[in-house]
Amino acid sequence: MARFAVVGEAIVDVVTTADGQTRELPGGSPTNVAVGLARLGNPATLLTHIGADPHGDLLRRHLTANSVTIHQAATATLPTSVAYTHVDPDGQPHYRFDVQWPVDTVSPPHGVTHAHFGSLGAFLEPGATAVRTWLGQAGVMTSYDPNCRPDLMGPPDTARRRVENLVAGAGIVKASDQDLAWLYPDTSIEDVAARWLAAGPALVVVTQGADGAYATTAGVTIRVEAPRVRVVDSVGAGDSFMAALLDGLHRHGLLDHQALTHADPETLHTVLTRSATAAAITCTRPGADPPTLTELDTITC
Repeated sequence: MARFAVVGEAIVDVVTTADGQTRELPGGSPTNVAVGLARLGNPATLLTHIGADPHGDLLRRHLTANSVTIHQAATATLPTSVAYTHVDPDGQPHYRFDVQWPVDTVSPPHGVTHAHFGSLGAFLEPGATAVRTWLGQAGVMTSYDPNCRPDLMGPPDTARRRVENLVAGAGIVKASDQDLAWLYPDTSIEDVAARWLAAGPALVVVTQGADGAYATTAGVTIRVEAPRVRVVDSVGAGDSFMAALLDGLHRHGLLDHQALTHADPETLHTVLTRSATAAAITCTRPGADPPTLTELDTITC
């Protein structure tokens, strides 16, 4: 059985919907991925910062209820991070952040077989340096999702160079078409995926919302459609895709650089279709609420 370590921010999403209703929901891209992995039956540890405050209590209850092990990677004296999210009438989220990522060192939990990282935890200092240092020492395959937040990542030219360095060190990379539109405004997703693949990963996946997903390895290029659903909001959909992608690759013995490089198109299509279904299920309910294994297998079997 794979043992996943996910490293990055834990955030409380203060979500205001188009009709003016406000809710406080646990979130943060790495947190959502860890919960998604655990709900699909995988041992998952989240290396993160959570403050000693009511928002932190909300996150701890959420993670514990979903069987995610919390590996505190920073002092709890600073407040818990908060993202203020406004969901527009089309279901698209817009963000404003009050984020803390004061990680000085990252000590890995025992027995990790795969490490996932990304978003603000791989970008904001001082924690980003600690994350990169640990990943370089981890000795396991890694996956990366830039999950770009322009308000916090600086100019796209600067962000692009750092993202590309992180891409080059990862075995699996997943990004959204919105990420790529910001980083490479005049380049097709196919060209960016090919550029990233040449830098070192075994698999590059680009999610495209209602248009499905595009993926490429050294020998295979695949497109999958997204299931048609009634969208409540798309918060956490990409994270659900990421969790289901890692879970599916593991179940098919593909969480290995060599095996993934030579994976057959039928298997990859199956994994990606299941991942798109996980994202679609998340879109049918408010907030980052990834499916359980039973929910996902009921729909995809």
